[in-house]
Amino acid sequence: MKSLTRCFTWLILGVVACAVAWAQDNRQTLEPERATKKQAPAFGALKPTHADVKYGPHQRNVLDFYQAKSERPTPLVIFIHGGGFVAGNKRDFNPAMVKAMLDSGISFATIHYRFVDGKETIFPAPQRDGARAVQFLRSKAAEWNLDPKRVACFGSSAGAGISMWIGFHDDLADPASDDPVLRQSTRIQAIGTFGGQGTYDPIKIKELIGGRAWEHPSLFKVYGLRGAEEALNPTPQQRRLYDEASAITHLTKDDPPLYMVYSEPDGPLPPDAKPGQGIHHPNFGRQLKAKMDELGIENVFVYTPEAKSRNVAKEMLDFFRKQFAAVK
Repeated sequence: MKSLTRCFTWLILGVVACAVAWAQDNRQTLEPERATKKQAPAFGALKPTHADVKYGPHQRNVLDFYQAKSERPTPLVIFIHGGGFVAGNKRDFNPAMVKAMLDSGISFATIHYRFVDGKETIFPAPQRDGARAVQFLRSKAAEWNLDPKRVACFGSSAGAGISMWIGFHDDLADPASDDPVLRQSTRIQAIGTFGGQGTYDPIKIKELIGGRAWEHPSLFKVYGLRGAEEALNPTPQQRRLYDEASAITHLTKDDPPLYMVYSEPDGPLPPDAKPGQGIHHPNFGRQLKAKMDELGIENVFVYTPEAKSRNVAKEMLDFFRKQFAAVK
């Protein structure tokens, strides 16, 4: 994982400060709470309007909200941190990018979600938490001056996967629920990703990426699998869970546009690749692009070694503005 992290770090440091979380994935599998406490960076002058707001029943169902100054309801961008579903912190974002949002009249939220433990908490618990956060923030539209029709999600690695799952999944709103939050829509208007995986199916990752990317320890833990043999020979129930947890299996022509960024080395993985190496491979993005092009959904694929002069953080924010402007 060390060589993977070096390749990915230069992008993440300039866009979302979650390289530490991913670099600690293997260690974090054993020590999630201690590593999370170590990695939270300083905010500087950027302070949330509302901090550690509960959006659900679980301990990690909390979010921070940053209100943009506006007389009219503002669009909202939600950040979902990375860390292999076992690490990370809602403070692992790029303050400069958030300041640019706020200065342009876009409010911002950043969330925690449940970490998987391979037992009681497995997929799709983190994805469901992300969806509930969207619903909760919509329920606050009047109080927090938000436009519920203009919402985007973005994140890195695990946060990218959750963002895509929210964007591509059918609406989870339950109009008959006793919980007013669950009556809200989970549909969003745009998605942004850094090193995102459209599938978390170990079998399909083995086919798409090769090498040992499919052996990343988090891929076993998120399903409660005991090892490689079980991962490649799933029961029918486990196979259904692979499909439910993977964003690309939910993709349909009415889903929102996607701006995706990849920086990991391209091409086949080396013969001595370590377990998990290649888990941010650009082939994940190429797979998504091919499917979205087929369905006629707007998408942007950026491979940073071929786009060194581009400011992908600015481009992503401009992409969100474009999608918000198109909402009627």
